[in-house]
Amino acid sequence: MNAAAPAPPTVHQEDGPLGRWLCADWQPPALAAYLSRIWYFDGLLTLARERVFPDGAVELIVHLGRRYRSVLDDRHAGGFPALCLAGLRLSAEVIEAPQGQTTVLGVRLTPLGAHALLRGAQTEACGQTLDLEDALGAAARQLADAVDDVADPAARVLAAGRWVAARLRAAPPPDPLVAWICRRIEATQGRATMRSLCEQAGVSPTRLPARFRAQVGVTPKHFARMARFRHALARLGSGDPPPLAELAFDAGYADQPHFQAEFRSFAGMTPGDYLQARRFPNTVSLAESA
Repeated sequence: MNAAAPAPPTVHQEDGPLGRWLCADWQPPALAAYLSRIWYFDGLLTLARERVFPDGAVELIVHLGRRYRSVLDDRHAGGFPALCLAGLRLSAEVIEAPQGQTTVLGVRLTPLGAHALLRGAQTEACGQTLDLEDALGAAARQLADAVDDVADPAARVLAAGRWVAARLRAAPPPDPLVAWICRRIEATQGRATMRSLCEQAGVSPTRLPARFRAQVGVTPKHFARMARFRHALARLGSGDPPPLAELAFDAGYADQPHFQAEFRSFAGMTPGDYLQARRFPNTVSLAESA
């Protein structure tokens, strides 16, 4: 019996106070170790600014029209490159959509996927946004052409998936130790200690940070802090978040002040401020006015 075909991209329309847009989203199971999702957005926003948070991913962005700009980073205040390499985000970022219709596609890579596709450029991009053409040359234009040659949202997402799959076929295998550490940090939502991970992996704690950073861009300890924050943010953004003290304990923080300090470091705001803010549908991102 043939294996079941992967589910096609989901396409849906949003129409509400924050604007009207069409979204496509795809998470191919065969590429799950390398690719968390491919998404597409086409629409109009009533609040152009969006606060986005560290999500443990490296993202390739294709602007298919006018470009977003950065509110907090002067290097991109006039607009991001048409093809972007958004490195591992270390703190919150506020981006602003252009006036009028916005059309953009994103390829969200896991750290292992970023290393395989970008061959080292992901570490240079850590904490910043670079021009994808500077990092990949002709391959970046091939991605842009692939998604520009079709107009259907689902077809564009699938075209980006084929580009990823083709590039992965020629990619070197990931460092097995780094891959294992990444998986354990994600599986434990950042609660596993570095000492226990090193003991299980049979590696010296003094050698692991440099080896991990060379592929991911940050140390395993920093990556674990980011994983704890993402877990706490997801709980906070759920429909019924627990009390903050309970959330701090559940997410693995020493106490509520520790949680508050870490949250402010990554989000640029307190958990209480986040709870009062307006979120975009189906995300943890915030809608902000200018």
